[in-house]
Amino acid sequence: MNESIINKQYKEIINLLDKRSFREALQAIELLIFDTQDWELRSSFEEIYTSYQYMLQYMRQGSIDPDRDKLYNKLLSTAYQIADKARILKLTPSSTEFYFDRIRYYKLIPLRSLPELQLELETYTEDIAVEHLLTNDANQEMKLDSIRRRHEQAYSELFYRTWLSDKWTETDEEEARNFLTSLLVQINDLSLFISAITLSLMEYFDIRKFMLLFDAYQHSSNEVNQRALVGIALIVFMYDERLSIYPEVAARINLLNEDTNFSNEMNRIQIQLLRSRETKKIDKKMREEIIPEMMRNVNISRKLDIDDNDEENASDDQNPDWEDWMERSGMNDKLKEMSELQMEGADVYMSTFAQLKTYPFFHDMANWFYPFDAQHSSVVRAFSTTANKRNILLDSILQSGFFCNSDKYSFCLTITQIPPNQREMMTQQFEAQNEALSEAKHYEKMLAYSQRTETISNQYIQDLYRFFKIYPRRHEFRDLFEESLNLQYCKTLKDTFNNVEHMFTLAGYFFAKDYLLEALMLYQDIIKETEGNAEIYQKIGYCFQKNKNYSKAIEAYLQADLLKPDNVWTNRHLAISYRQSGQYDKALEYYKKVEAAQSENLTVILQIGLCLAELKQYDEALAYFFKLEYLDNESIKSQRAIAWCSFVTRKFEQAMKYYSKILEKKPQMQDYLNAGHVAWITGNINTAVQRYAIALTLSDKTVFINQFDKDKEILLKLGINKNDFPLMIDLIKYSADSLE
Repeated sequence: MNESIINKQYKEIINLLDKRSFREALQAIELLIFDTQDWELRSSFEEIYTSYQYMLQYMRQGSIDPDRDKLYNKLLSTAYQIADKARILKLTPSSTEFYFDRIRYYKLIPLRSLPELQLELETYTEDIAVEHLLTNDANQEMKLDSIRRRHEQAYSELFYRTWLSDKWTETDEEEARNFLTSLLVQINDLSLFISAITLSLMEYFDIRKFMLLFDAYQHSSNEVNQRALVGIALIVFMYDERLSIYPEVAARINLLNEDTNFSNEMNRIQIQLLRSRETKKIDKKMREEIIPEMMRNVNISRKLDIDDNDEENASDDQNPDWEDWMERSGMNDKLKEMSELQMEGADVYMSTFAQLKTYPFFHDMANWFYPFDAQHSSVVRAFSTTANKRNILLDSILQSGFFCNSDKYSFCLTITQIPPNQREMMTQQFEAQNEALSEAKHYEKMLAYSQRTETISNQYIQDLYRFFKIYPRRHEFRDLFEESLNLQYCKTLKDTFNNVEHMFTLAGYFFAKDYLLEALMLYQDIIKETEGNAEIYQKIGYCFQKNKNYSKAIEAYLQADLLKPDNVWTNRHLAISYRQSGQYDKALEYYKKVEAAQSENLTVILQIGLCLAELKQYDEALAYFFKLEYLDNESIKSQRAIAWCSFVTRKFEQAMKYYSKILEKKPQMQDYLNAGHVAWITGNINTAVQRYAIALTLSDKTVFINQFDKDKEILLKLGINKNDFPLMIDLIKYSADSLE
């Protein structure tokens, strides 16, 4: 059985269990384990199969069993575990995926146990400190490098042992808890441990590992507890249905919900995860707009450099146009937008660092998740100048709350590729910047920002995003960033997000980012929990309107109008929705209300005229179109409207006058068609054919014929003989052929 078939069977089983279609799930599990040699797995299956048959039999007999729900959940839990285990067993011998490749590899070359790794990692800080106290000799840096590399080997083993581990036993769980609570293991190593647990759960669910994430969330270090919180969020999203059968999960979350801090933090994580949706848009803008614009103007910016030549240094010798190229090109606005997004926490550096993940450092999967460490051997090698200058550069990187850990490593590794003299210049620039920051007293603020919980979690999410989007074998992993990540609809976190204030925050985010369907669902939930207000109903109406559900939009806008009467915005959108739904009389009523407040609003004047025209009140419509032309004599829209209304009201001379003006500008197919109608009705057949032929060449033949047919009724009323239509069509076709 090949890999794709095994995965397909497994997904089908999980889907059946999630839907509680237990009978069908058991049948599918039996098929999956048919050719496995694991007698324990087959025995477990037989046990749950028999137990389920007995449970159904007792229920049929009308027996009352107060523990039936507990038994059912236990059977479900075991069925999930059997399916998980069967998939791993069947894929491990032959799958080409990195996960299974590493399982096979480390069976041949066993990793150290967790207690052994803990001992190794606990001695690292002491070893470094002792070596620094020793006499500084020629071999000291070599010894320090050896200690660092030994530590890096240990944390890499820690990562793979945890990521690839089977379901934990009680002993495994106890060892993991001892590791987590160790006061000697570095925070960076504990953080990596939490990431490895999260990734392991993504491959293979284990309730013991999941519960340890809750313990890690209580850790005093923000680096650790924020990684645990993100891990909890992602695992809940992945296994929401499965988690409902574990009472210990519900009990733990209920306990956390008693503290509003958990709810607040989970709400923040939700927005940060949703914000990752914007990364592709930002990345595209950087690649297609900002970076190319910078490259196009690089020569202009170089002209601003001052040379040693006195004559060329004269300030009045520079072209002032060079100085405002940023403004004229729109770069200022684009960079300001990027800066604002950055301050919001958006990932604006993805495109910058995406190409800098090919260094050998990133060949080790563990390094994608290791927090930035100034003592990492790769970083130390990058700054092998004097200790003082190295610290200046490192401090500048560490102070930044805008770069994620992965990008900081990319930056340092890129430094190693720069020639020593240029690296020295960079060092001097960083030194000058640091002095300026210190004088401005911004140093403490930057450092505080980088240590905030929201900054740490945001950087970690960006680290995860880079792994799932850039890692060479990323296609072997389930990319959660391609999914909705809407935690607020997870049953496991229902009570956590059941807070109107949080719902407002999420809805506002969705609304601001134009995810209107998701915003709509939340605003409707808010209405159920509160009495609502005019603003909420306005936004509900707007969401419906943008999704072309005009009847629902009207309902919401009318409710907003009741709560806040005579609001210009509400009236205008009511008018738009009525017009879009073809209710021109109601649209006219609300446009008139808007007109009372904004008598010279050109759009409103135009729309009133169009509504009157649709209601065949052409004389009144013309009055509005002439007003529009008076206020904006360059408006081609008013000229088109005047021309058409003049035509249908038999004011042919006026219609000809205006269509002549239109055809001198930038006419469209419809303009030539309508101008052709005027020429035909006034007996100028040759002119009519010429205009029709041009209209035909400007559009698809079918489109032209359909539009021509729509106007037949008007032309018949104005006196055209119905028998002349096919003749005119042939004349048009012959004339169009001659134009090609």
